[in-house]
Amino acid sequence: MTVVEAQKVEPVAPPPPPPVAPVGASKHVVGEKAVVPPPTEEKPDDSKALAIVEKPAEVKEHGGSVDRDSVLARVATEKRLSFIRAWEESEKAKAENKAQKKLSAIGVWENCKKANLEAELKQIEEQLEKKKAKYVEKVKNKVAIIHKAAEEKRATTEAKRGEDLLKVEETAAKYRATGTGPKKLLGCF
Repeated sequence: MTVVEAQKVEPVAPPPPPPVAPVGASKHVVGEKAVVPPPTEEKPDDSKALAIVEKPAEVKEHGGSVDRDSVLARVATEKRLSFIRAWEESEKAKAENKAQKKLSAIGVWENCKKANLEAELKQIEEQLEKKKAKYVEKVKNKVAIIHKAAEEKRATTEAKRGEDLLKVEETAAKYRATGTGPKKLLGCF
């Protein structure tokens, strides 16, 4: 029986960057070496990086079929989990969009109702202003009528006073002319 052993492939580090010539150096200079800083270990951005899972010591059986099956199972599980995450994100986004749409519709409804009530209030205020103007007009007309009646009464009273004064003067002149006096003093009974 021949046992095929799976070879472990270790990750290979990327090659160091090519040496960079200092500023002002030309390619034709022979004998000078540019100083290259040692390569720095850059940390990748972990926010979107795939997680590296270290494999436990695997049991090797007939041709590595157990290894292959476990790797395929792990890949299938990761695929399923990623699909579940994607579905969850999609459903959350749908729910958020639906809520935003309803909130927007509620805002539009509220603004519409407010505008209708404000228009109704304005209409009522206009009607009240018209009624007020009518009542003010009626009161002014009544005041004018009362003023006219008062003027007429004043005029008649003034005319009556003038007539009474004229009558008194005529009577006094008559008494003076005849030399007699009034029979009633000061109009007392």
